[in-house]
Amino acid sequence: MVLFRRKRRLIGKPGDFFYNVETGEVEEGPQSPGKNRMGPYATREEAERALATASERTSEWESDPKWRNP
Repeated sequence: MVLFRRKRRLIGKPGDFFYNVETGEVEEGPQSPGKNRMGPYATREEAERALATASERTSEWESDPKWRNP
C-alpha cells in the first residue's frame, strides 16, 4: 500500500527548448524529468549550445577573483 505518492510535474511550457543531458538531444517543451534537462532556452540553437554555454560560464566563474578560494 502506497502512503505517499509524488506527483510528477514537468516544469516548463510548450515553446521552451531544453537540452536533455541523458540523450544529448534538444526537446521542445518539458518532455523529460527535470534532472535530465538544462533550460529553458528561448531558441533551439541556444539549447543546442547548452553544454558549451555551461562550460563558458564555469570558466568565467573559476577565473573571477572575487569567487576564488584563498
